[in-house]
Amino acid sequence: MPKDQSIEKVLVIGSGPIIIGQGAEFDYSGTQACKVFKEEGLQVVLVNNNPATIMTEAHMADAIYMEPLLPEVLEKIIAKEKPDAVIAGMGGQTALNLVMKLSQEGILERYNVKVIGTQVASIEQAESREAFKQLMATIGEPCVESETVSSVEAAAKAADQIGYPVVVRPAYTLGGTGGGIASNLEELVAIAEKGLGFAINGQVLVEKCISGWKEIEYEMMRDGSGSVIAVCNMENIDPVGIHTGDSIVVAPSQTLSDQEYQMLRQSSIKIVSALNIQGGCNVQIALNPKSLAYSIIEVNPRVSRSSALASKATGYPIAKVAAKIALG
Repeated sequence: MPKDQSIEKVLVIGSGPIIIGQGAEFDYSGTQACKVFKEEGLQVVLVNNNPATIMTEAHMADAIYMEPLLPEVLEKIIAKEKPDAVIAGMGGQTALNLVMKLSQEGILERYNVKVIGTQVASIEQAESREAFKQLMATIGEPCVESETVSSVEAAAKAADQIGYPVVVRPAYTLGGTGGGIASNLEELVAIAEKGLGFAINGQVLVEKCISGWKEIEYEMMRDGSGSVIAVCNMENIDPVGIHTGDSIVVAPSQTLSDQEYQMLRQSSIKIVSALNIQGGCNVQIALNPKSLAYSIIEVNPRVSRSSALASKATGYPIAKVAAKIALG
């Protein structure tokens, strides 16, 4: 397929200053994207208010803005620069959330800016806990027993029905921000209040706790015509219950049998195809160590922190290929 000829100028949004829970790995993906777009002869407008990154080096983009990463600021930059396209998946959760807000507020439509790579509808389906759960049910992929709620009272009711301990998971956050494991009502109320504050759509998922299961990740790549590959899989040394950010991860997995590996790989292919991912994607799966039972934890519909590790471990340039796919 030829490159999309309608794109001459593209907006790349970085992940901003490094804060706790947000790794510097997104500098890798953003830099790769800028390089690819320049190689393809496009003008690159970069917004990333972090001078300590490689992507904010003067030669990386045609225009670099070190401005606050807020929708109203991005609107001003879009109005001035008039980019043809924006890519959502190269600046971590920060960029993903910003592109979603720009889309929801009609700013992208107003300035005729199209999203390239994974589309807004796919991002919404992957990031909205309820929509994702429904999609998994449609394609026959198992999820842990759970309920999506919008209030602390509803969270308490859901926890009673599911049975403690439960995991509280906000929508649209990075690195589990605002989530946690609750063993009783008091803990649940504290975590749910915090989680609802972090979730940009006011939703949290209350789900049965499966601490102790193996935590496996598949780094996937899919193009616009539906070809899918598993770049590699990874296994967290610590089981479910300890956040992946606090754990060591090994690529490739060390304790899976071939049957388990192929089963979870096929599941990941099915999921990224159902989501219509275009570019890099990270599928997180919990596997019962005592049986072949597994459960889909979540999907990051973007280049993730794991992608940087997977690229180094395998030599496969995930962000670079994802940027090429975004251009068709």
